Amino acid sequence: MALLADAVLIVHFLFVLFVVGGLFAIWAGAVLGWIWVRNLRFRVAHLAAILFVMAESLVGIACPLTVWEDFLRQADSGGASFMQRWVGRLIFYDLPEWVFTLAYALFALAVLATFWLVRPQHHDLNSRLNLPPKKLTP
Repeated sequence: MALLADAVLIVHFLFVLFVVGGLFAIWAGAVLGWIWVRNLRFRVAHLAAILFVMAESLVGIACPLTVWEDFLRQADSGGASFMQRWVGRLIFYDLPEWVFTLAYALFALAVLATFWLVRPQHHDLNSRLNLPPKKLTP
């Protein structure tokens, strides 16, 4: 069970990396001219991820990944694994809940502002290949 709990922890870390790193990548990409940071699907997924986290926190629901990992660790009587010690230190902090709720809300506002300041664009295959747009038939 510890191996499965470690796998859930890694998925949790990757989710946090997507949310936090995604915002910094968007800012860097806006400055450096990276086209992919304006990808509409990426941007909507990024916005949805932080809005989900913020909503969980506002209504007082624990993160499902944390709950799942804790459940799997309870079934295991062994000591803390390498992943649990080191990856856990990167994403878990012992602070009051209101601190996290405020941080998530402020971060969501930053992502929303970035959505407006660095506007996403819908890039379809025709525009990438410099083809004329498809004609719609009635």
